[in-house]
Amino acid sequence: MKLYGYIRVSSKDQNEDRQKLELLEIGVPEQNIFMDKQSGKNFERPQYKRMLRKLNRNTVLFVKSIDRLGRNYTDLNEQWRIITKEKGADIVVLDMPILDTRREKNLLGTFISDLVLALLSYVAENERINIKQRQAEGIAAAKLRGVKFGRPIKEIPDNFDEIVERWKRREILQDDAAQLCGMSGSTFYRLVHERKEQ
Repeated sequence: MKLYGYIRVSSKDQNEDRQKLELLEIGVPEQNIFMDKQSGKNFERPQYKRMLRKLNRNTVLFVKSIDRLGRNYTDLNEQWRIITKEKGADIVVLDMPILDTRREKNLLGTFISDLVLALLSYVAENERINIKQRQAEGIAAAKLRGVKFGRPIKEIPDNFDEIVERWKRREILQDDAAQLCGMSGSTFYRLVHERKEQ
């Protein structure tokens, strides 16, 4: 059997080492480990799709936990069906030994595995919803405290119009004009166009 591993972290600054180390320890070759750094809300992930194409009846897919595979209840159940039924591959969820399709390949084993998967998929999606809600509540609370989000608004110097006129008359270059205003060239250009539209 050929062994594959899949790793997912939600953002670029999250560390995947723990998942990778566990996959290597159980014997998954490093070249057979696929990793995406993005949300688990759907399966539109490049490395996941690449890995999926390699799965067949002679392969086993290892994941650290069910939420690393995905967090959307419907999609997660559908992908599980594609991997196990259409592709014929086995799946092993390392932190949930009951989700190991290599064991109990009978009706009861399949039933228990499907039941546990449905429950865990529901929990994973529910957690994703809760995370979004907590995030929205945190942002709302921060706004009430006066926290500003996004880029700080650039102060326009008093001599901005004069510098713009000099730039338009080609007395100075855009970079020099921007430097005189204490801003980047792109900010200077954007502010010129915004004022023109006003």
